[in-house]
Amino acid sequence: MPVQVQPCPPPVPAVRALRVFTLALGLVSAAPLSAQSLARTPEQPRGPFYPRQMPAERDPDVARFGDKAAQGEVIEVSGRILRRDGRPIAGARVELWQTNALGRYHHPGDTGSAPLDAGFQGYGEILSGADGGFRFRTVRPATYPGRTPHLHFAVAPSGSRVSNFTLYFADARESAGDFLLRDLTADQRAQVVREVGPDGRVAWDIVLP
Repeated sequence: MPVQVQPCPPPVPAVRALRVFTLALGLVSAAPLSAQSLARTPEQPRGPFYPRQMPAERDPDVARFGDKAAQGEVIEVSGRILRRDGRPIAGARVELWQTNALGRYHHPGDTGSAPLDAGFQGYGEILSGADGGFRFRTVRPATYPGRTPHLHFAVAPSGSRVSNFTLYFADARESAGDFLLRDLTADQRAQVVREVGPDGRVAWDIVLP
């Protein structure tokens, strides 16, 4: 009767090594994206027209003040506040300020000839949600001497410093001559220039360090 030869089990160290390798492979495949996976949104100067005195209303509907509606094209700007590893930042204070649709800030330092708009709030703020989300309803701003139409944003996560950003519009003809936009690299411009959709919506995520 022939003798049946049983296969020898691998040495214990080899089995352990295989288990360690398999575990390590699983950890690598499940690892999150690198902390450097998202490019940081470039900061820009706050500018001279940040409000000296906040309006009586400072909700995220900037296109209405009291019972009056603002003049101009209404747009909705929404996005998320994110860290560079993609994690959302909840509870960050997000501020927006800008000119009205005629090119005038609600600020005593703006002495231009464009008229004020009684239905335009000029400034709004909101806290980012659990998903980092924010949303503003506003009007499309106008140009003023030396600047292309733009929106100013300030973001302040709890316990962190304030960061200032500027959002630009892809179809604004004046952008080619805007000195602050020209100071950015092509990659940075791609992060802060956005299209207005046919429904008036603008999507923009802001990435902090």
